[in-house]
Amino acid sequence: MLQLGDEVTLYSVVFVLVLLGTRSPLWTTGLTASLYLFMAMFRFPQVPSSRAQQVLHPAKGTAGSDKVSVVAHRGGGHDAPENTLTAIREASKNGATGVELDLEFSADGIPILMHDETVDRTTNGSGPLSQFKLSELGKLDAAAKHRLRDKFAGEKIPTLEEAVEECIRLQLIIYFDVKGHPDEAAAALKELYKKHPVLYNSSIVCSFEPKVIYRMRQSDPEVVTALTHRPWSLSRLGDGTPRFSSLWQHHWFTLMDMVLDWAHHHILWKLCGTSAFLIQKNFVSPDYVQYWAQRRVEVVAWTVNTKVEKEYYQELLQVNYITDSLVEDCEPHY
Repeated sequence: MLQLGDEVTLYSVVFVLVLLGTRSPLWTTGLTASLYLFMAMFRFPQVPSSRAQQVLHPAKGTAGSDKVSVVAHRGGGHDAPENTLTAIREASKNGATGVELDLEFSADGIPILMHDETVDRTTNGSGPLSQFKLSELGKLDAAAKHRLRDKFAGEKIPTLEEAVEECIRLQLIIYFDVKGHPDEAAAALKELYKKHPVLYNSSIVCSFEPKVIYRMRQSDPEVVTALTHRPWSLSRLGDGTPRFSSLWQHHWFTLMDMVLDWAHHHILWKLCGTSAFLIQKNFVSPDYVQYWAQRRVEVVAWTVNTKVEKEYYQELLQVNYITDSLVEDCEPHY
């Protein structure tokens, strides 16, 4: 259910903006009413909170607590080659509650684990991922660029199916991070949930792209989902550096950031019926956690990579966090 305050704020803002733009009470009333009907007809309800809690607070793993889950980012990319079976096993060994895994596709349409659009950063290959068939990806060394490459030499790029089966075996919660391809991803994940029903209580589908989450809910409304967000992502890089040297571009995309941020916090999460909100760690505060708690949405912070930060999120905020390492401090990740 929507909060009454949210309803009043949302439609009041829309009414005022449309009225200022059109100067027509008739058009303003019609457009505001149309938005209300659209939201009422096409938004998805959140999954039952009891099941969302099973996914978000499973009381598993030794790195967190009963209240806080610790999730290994890309399987824990500092401790082992990211998005590999070895990373999943290392995360389990080091006490993670779950793992965040990036879903992509090979040239022949097989769901695999990969973060980038190219294979250059993490493997000994070069070129766009979209040009590699699964058989060709199988020849690459996924540990080639890792700091512990000698220890993990020869690690392969796993299929999504292989990774899921390993997580189920190790009883790890899975945060599926979908990079794009909403139709293909929704179809692939739907098949996985059908084949492995345990995933309904042990996984969550996340994405920066609201279209991906909405498509996933259309495909299977029983799946627990989350939106991922970093404020100012259109106008600035992760460290705060402006993306554009052109002043007008910077200001334009800053305005777009403001619109996007407002939409995430007032419209998109309602439309998708998400159960969690994954937010870059620098924007999390007690008030922010409370804002979402009032809407029955859990905050998950990323990427928390130092002992001091982890203590803050675990002891003070008591919110789940995603980290690159479960064994030591490591570099910031935006």
